Amino acid sequence: MAKLEASELTLANDGSLYHIRLFPDELAENVILVGDPQRVKDISKYFSKIEVEKQNREIYAHTGEYCGKRITAISTGMGVDNLDIVITELDACKNIDLNKKEIKQTHTSLNLIRLGTTGAMQKDMDINSYICSEYVIGIDGMMWFYEDEKHTMEEELQNNFITYMDWNALLPVPYAVKASEGLLKQIAFDIKKGITITAPGFYGPQGRELRLPLRDKTINQKLPLFSYNDCNVTNYEMETSALYCLGKNLGHNVLTICNVVANREQGTFAKDYHQSMNNLIQTVLDRI
Repeated sequence: MAKLEASELTLANDGSLYHIRLFPDELAENVILVGDPQRVKDISKYFSKIEVEKQNREIYAHTGEYCGKRITAISTGMGVDNLDIVITELDACKNIDLNKKEIKQTHTSLNLIRLGTTGAMQKDMDINSYICSEYVIGIDGMMWFYEDEKHTMEEELQNNFITYMDWNALLPVPYAVKASEGLLKQIAFDIKKGITITAPGFYGPQGRELRLPLRDKTINQKLPLFSYNDCNVTNYEMETSALYCLGKNLGHNVLTICNVVANREQGTFAKDYHQSMNNLIQTVLDRI
């Protein structure tokens, strides 16, 4: 088996993964991902004990125990580019021998659960309610840099969306992936589900126009009307497509649940969503 070059498998001086700074024994198989570094403490405050605390740039990681289950809470920062780094290194932490720099023959599967914030696209979705991403449509282009090794993409959904939206050829081709069935049933069985749009930015890519005019001013009128398998487009965010496409192709279980902090149809934005986020954290911890 060929060894991975140092320029490809990047390690810190202590031998841990370069960005997440974790060693294999410091990473639990149940992982909660959050964008905001401060939210890691909001999760680990419920742990009965904290074994590991690491921090590098915007990536904070706490590994501890909750009701007998070992869990890692880790921040990713914002955007699919950050998820590309974190998901790849979480996988490498368990499935690459960091000393030999070789891929392990025995695969370890992780449960990767993202808890984030989102902007709702349906008028009846209230601030501080929750939405689970049963499907995600990425308009960010991330997946096209990789082979779809496990054939995780939902091609019918992808093609229907492109046709319905009359997708502009100048933009990245959308791709679609479904959440893992096991986590949908275990964690999100009673939470509203829908199709999430992962955008490569917060303003123009999500149809917000301040000073720079949008190329397509109708996108936010069209999106809420699209549906597939009884699921409507429910929300925008900036990370789930990378989590689902990379996570599933690397053999992991993936799920995103978001706290609604804005409603694009209502034109509203949450003044304070910390209590509802804490309630979501406790619910997910209990269900893990």
